[in-house]
Amino acid sequence: MSNTVKSEAEQLVRDLPEQASWDDLMYEIYVRQKVEQGLRAANEGRVLAHDEVKKQFALRR
Repeated sequence: MSNTVKSEAEQLVRDLPEQASWDDLMYEIYVRQKVEQGLRAANEGRVLAHDEVKKQFALRR
């Protein structure tokens, strides 16, 4: 069973160092949200292969 957003947010706050700023907290929330969005996209098949991304951006490397 997955945790609720509230319980996961509480854990994020508990994991922050005592001297953390509001910006630190906002960053942690932002990163967590982006990671979850990426995982959801991958699970739904909404991803591109590395070579396809390079082709779309005309990268040679």
